[in-house]
Amino acid sequence: MIGFITGSGLYDFPDLTSVEVNTRYGKAQILKGEVGGNPVLVLPRHGTGHHYLPHQIPHRANIAGLKEAGATSIVSCSVCGILNPAWSPGTPFVANDLLFSDNRLGDGSVCTFFTEPGEKGRGHLLASSFFHEGLSDEIKTEFAKLSGQVEEGCYAHAPGPRFNSVAEVRTMRQAGADFLSQTCGPEAVLANELELPYALAGFGIDYANGVAVEPTSVEELQSNLERSQKVFTSLIRALASSNSDHTFSNFIYRFE
Repeated sequence: MIGFITGSGLYDFPDLTSVEVNTRYGKAQILKGEVGGNPVLVLPRHGTGHHYLPHQIPHRANIAGLKEAGATSIVSCSVCGILNPAWSPGTPFVANDLLFSDNRLGDGSVCTFFTEPGEKGRGHLLASSFFHEGLSDEIKTEFAKLSGQVEEGCYAHAPGPRFNSVAEVRTMRQAGADFLSQTCGPEAVLANELELPYALAGFGIDYANGVAVEPTSVEELQSNLERSQKVFTSLIRALASSNSDHTFSNFIYRFE
């Protein structure tokens, strides 16, 4: 069963029921039900009414809660800023690499489930890619059907909640990143630590600071945000209905 994480503007989903999952890391609020006759989980990362700003999202509880609720893989949906000037706003993206070098959660703690010395199952995540190739290919196929165009590249995690300076954006571009948002770095790391295949579906709503000569207008940004909600809803319906299954492809070197 795929667990979907949704972001800005997509806080609910038709015909799903809200359930609370208690984990050792806190509570996760998850929408549960069926889509196309198949079971599905949807977790709005910001909560109802955008309750959590990016640095306040309870990432450990969310990822652990999805697994405890029965998710066998995770697709994360995120509206994004564009770093690659060859890409256009209003275009969907799929991530194939990750720039998240500080590996920190919003409270400054290290982004990991391995928090206690001597804890059973502790270890080192070895990831050829944090984004599952097969699951990402499914997203690309559906995005192509929905939009006629899809880009693929490196995702950069920006901690937020402020947006980035021109110099910071330039640094990420020089590092090879193509798009960014403030939420998906921790999700990618934590999902892999729980051996859940993970993929990131992004949608570009504007250019990041300094990428374009003229900033994206507020009207275009709002239009792209509204379109992203429709695209992500259609993606969730398509992937849930496919009922596909994926195997974790990375490795964790565990000490117990």
